[in-house]
Amino acid sequence: MKQPIIFAILALFPAPSFAETVFIRAGHLIDPERQTVAAKQLIRVEEGKIVSIGPDGPTPADAKIIDWSSKTVLPGLIDMHTHLADGMSLPHPADILSVSSAEAVLAGAGAARKTLRAGFTTVRDVGVYRGLTDVALRDAINAGFVDGPRMKVAGAYLTIPGGGGDVTGISPDVGVPDQFRYGVARGPEDAKQKARFLLQKGADFIKIIASGAVLALGGEPGQEEMTEEEMLAICKVAEARGSYCIAHAHGAKSIKAAIRAGARTIEHATFIDDEGIALAKAKGVWLAMDIYNGDWIDSEGRKAGLPADYLRKNLETTDVQRTGFTKALKAGVKMAFATDAGVYPYGNNAKQFAYMVRFGMTPMQAIRSATVDAAAALKMDGQVGSLKPGAWGDFVAVDGNPLTDIRVLEKVNSVVKGGELVAQ
Repeated sequence: MKQPIIFAILALFPAPSFAETVFIRAGHLIDPERQTVAAKQLIRVEEGKIVSIGPDGPTPADAKIIDWSSKTVLPGLIDMHTHLADGMSLPHPADILSVSSAEAVLAGAGAARKTLRAGFTTVRDVGVYRGLTDVALRDAINAGFVDGPRMKVAGAYLTIPGGGGDVTGISPDVGVPDQFRYGVARGPEDAKQKARFLLQKGADFIKIIASGAVLALGGEPGQEEMTEEEMLAICKVAEARGSYCIAHAHGAKSIKAAIRAGARTIEHATFIDDEGIALAKAKGVWLAMDIYNGDWIDSEGRKAGLPADYLRKNLETTDVQRTGFTKALKAGVKMAFATDAGVYPYGNNAKQFAYMVRFGMTPMQAIRSATVDAAAALKMDGQVGSLKPGAWGDFVAVDGNPLTDIRVLEKVNSVVKGGELVAQ
């Protein structure tokens, strides 16, 4: 299969040039790694990266200055579970067949812009139905053609036929284009080949659908789909190429099988049990639990006419997932900020912070989950979500203090990505 022409075109263009030296004045600067707050700080960014941070003071007469001296500043936020490249919420998976590739790409660009302006300067986009459109979106952002966050992408879903990552809900005599089946695998050997294909075509990691899904026709969230043998084969391929695999897993058995197979993060982790919590902690696996969007699905999704099957499964999973979140947090399992953006309207990612605090985190823990902790799960320690010299100069500014009212993060005033002001 030939790589889409757009990838080759993007490769011809250099990455966007970074702004000259920029000084950022911060009224209060939150350092999630040190868990400290410093007043009146001056941040120096050169060629898009942090050079120094210290007390506010004189700057060169001709310096470019971003004055946030009346605001609270923190590193750019990270969402570990988004679906930007799909670009739109559709009633069920088969509806993606009614959308052209061009429409999907343009919608993805719009989703990326909204997400960046909401303060999320890095995301992990965890799968698309139309294969490799996320690779194209990531590359377009990197080339400077599209305004959006830094992206790590999956390329497609690794799923069983008819599983939670397949296009379902269509008549059995309707053909589905190959682009929608890049990750549909039958058995360990086929799964390995599909994983290799996606990594060769530009995926940053592999997303496995280990269990049934809430927002899919057919299958149940607690139902096992990919076998442990299949997942082990996939994770070995990813590891051999310096990458990793993650697993969509609602059911308790699927969660534990995915952890044993080598998944780096478990997405959703809805029905995680005590054994699964202990296993995740012992293996150092992150949980990426989207505990906000259940309320949105039940209220706004119901108004929008989502299928009754979706609404039923959502009700059956929302509260139990939140209970599992609290238990895993108390047990000391590593947690990463993950929202399932695309289920709810893009740009509302920060609404999850209040839920994380409500179900057991301190505001600082919630901020860490979307900065230094998420960066570690991404294998981007010291590159994003950080105030260390050498990290990308990504920052957000808000009025008020998120350590006393976490919901102020829902109203990001200004965003800097790579030293460039992208929202004011």
